[in-house]
Amino acid sequence: MHTRLDQIIAQLELLTRPVMLLQLFILATIVVIALVLGRTLRNSTSAKQIAITAGASNRLLEALVITSPHSISLVLIAASAGVMHSLRTQSILLDTSISLLALLLLVRIIVYVFRISVGNRAPIKGWGNTISLIIWVVLALHVLGWFEPVVTALDGIGVQAGNARISVWSVVKLIFTVSIFVLVAVWVARWIERRLMTMSAVAINMRIGLAKFIQAGLVAISILMGLNAAGLDLTTLTVLTGAIGIGLGFGLQSIAANFVSGFVLLMDRSIKPGDVISLSGTSGTTTDAFGWVQELRGRYVVVRDRDGIEMLVPNQQLITNPVINWSYTDPRIRMKLPVRVSYDCDPELAMSLLIEATHNHPRILQEPLPGSRLMAFGDYGFELELRFWITDPQEGMSNVRSDMNRTIWQLFKENGITIPVPQREVMLKSDKSQLTTNINKPPF
Repeated sequence: MHTRLDQIIAQLELLTRPVMLLQLFILATIVVIALVLGRTLRNSTSAKQIAITAGASNRLLEALVITSPHSISLVLIAASAGVMHSLRTQSILLDTSISLLALLLLVRIIVYVFRISVGNRAPIKGWGNTISLIIWVVLALHVLGWFEPVVTALDGIGVQAGNARISVWSVVKLIFTVSIFVLVAVWVARWIERRLMTMSAVAINMRIGLAKFIQAGLVAISILMGLNAAGLDLTTLTVLTGAIGIGLGFGLQSIAANFVSGFVLLMDRSIKPGDVISLSGTSGTTTDAFGWVQELRGRYVVVRDRDGIEMLVPNQQLITNPVINWSYTDPRIRMKLPVRVSYDCDPELAMSLLIEATHNHPRILQEPLPGSRLMAFGDYGFELELRFWITDPQEGMSNVRSDMNRTIWQLFKENGITIPVPQREVMLKSDKSQLTTNINKPPF
């Protein structure tokens, strides 16, 4: 033990020599140059476009952009080491850095390939550098021969908890082992999900439900396997399991309800990707909170409205509140357009013009036939209503109303049909005798 520590101390003392300080300066300069160039390349417009574009060639270009700091550093350090070798100058620090940097480049490529294999929406997206750094530190310690002394030092820091001892190394080992098992489970779950999505004979809701169920099951099993592989006695988790149950019953009941509601939505097929829904909870052809279902997630549903805004609607809200599903069974819907005409006009002519306005519109169905009705005798004129059917509400309904209003206005102008303006009569009454009395009355 002391011999290994003495060796490490001796290696650290070598860094104070002038030739070592020169190599440290070269390494620091190369790292700064590589980071600046890599950040510039990553923030460029073309690199951002590559990151959001699918395709094998774009994935290869994205990998080159991500690993550009490592590649640039490796090339510059290798060139510097070559120069020092040609000058017959000691370059042990640069040579070691080449090995470690090549190892880091390899780890970063493997992590990137793993992230791509589980999909762009994987939880590890954005954690590539962190995961790569953690794995590289462990491997670098093995390469340098420092792993065992570091483990011994970390294992010496801990506390005694009953019959068990909890040290820093045991916690690090537990977290690392469980993380590896969970990442493998996520990769397997994504692979199974992609295979399920290719089964066109199975309903889309059933495919999504099976994929989510398998993913949750694999992650749960991987956590238990990781805990067991880390040396933790699973029988000691009885108290923790009871605490989790109490937490779900009180503080986490809303989250648990959303997850259960998500499975219910997947199983009963009431809402599925591609459906057009309205979250207003009111009847009729309203378009409040109108949008397309993009994804069914474990906790929420992604709904995209006509403005391109994606709403994350909790699953429980879709279960407990009324929801209009425009494409549940029949996509055809009937729209009603109220129109008022003056009492001086012929209502029969106005009703026939309303029907005529629907003839040339490409989205209005002629079967069932459009209809017009005299609904009431209003305060200012006849209250008419035009009724017609469309089969594509996902394309919008306000635009159809606008087209109809413009056509009706043009036809009314051509045929002398007027739309009345509301009129009100205001009568002013004054009591002249009271006014005279008040005027003749003295002020005191």
